[in-house]
Amino acid sequence: MGWYEHELGWPVTGSPPELVTGVRFDALDVPAQAGFAMLSRFPAPGMLGPVALDGRRVRLLVAAGTAEELPGLLEWLEWGGIALDLACLGAGQRMRAPAHPEWGRREAAYDRTAPVWLRPPRAGLDVESTVPALRVADLAGGAGGSDGRHGRGGPAEAGAPGGSAAVGLTALVAALATACHRIALRSRVQDQPWAFSYASRMVAGTRPRSLTS
Repeated sequence: MGWYEHELGWPVTGSPPELVTGVRFDALDVPAQAGFAMLSRFPAPGMLGPVALDGRRVRLLVAAGTAEELPGLLEWLEWGGIALDLACLGAGQRMRAPAHPEWGRREAAYDRTAPVWLRPPRAGLDVESTVPALRVADLAGGAGGSDGRHGRGGPAEAGAPGGSAAVGLTALVAALATACHRIALRSRVQDQPWAFSYASRMVAGTRPRSLTS
């Protein structure tokens, strides 16, 4: 794992190796489905920082200090008090280190649980210049949630689809919160299939005969 230490300058510890968060970067931790939604929403390579897949979780690297800012940012975006499967690894925490991008596929073939890079870090670039960070302009302009209900309204978010500018942390967190909330809502519906099925049949006028006689 000398690649991390010697080429990227990232602190690594332990065996198997782990990346130390809170020094050069923090990492937003979300369900894989939400992480893949962000890759689709912000497709250009320069719009997001490095993104890793670890099992059923995706870690999106963001500016150091984000873990401390996240609760207040979610509150400002009007997601406070809503249960979201959205966390951030910060100071004093670690994340499993994916293999070098050129070796990741080979390691994943041997170990399906091994973390891999979905968008690998780019050697020769300071990580601070490639990850979403909190900007004064983001908070002044606002970054609304895509469901039209949560989040501040305002100008189009930085790094919107169709552009290549790096997305701001406010816009990224707003989009992630919306994606995580939708996943939670779908999960609740799937946990109550009979109730959902009965309600649907009531609307369609196809209730069971025993309930219509």
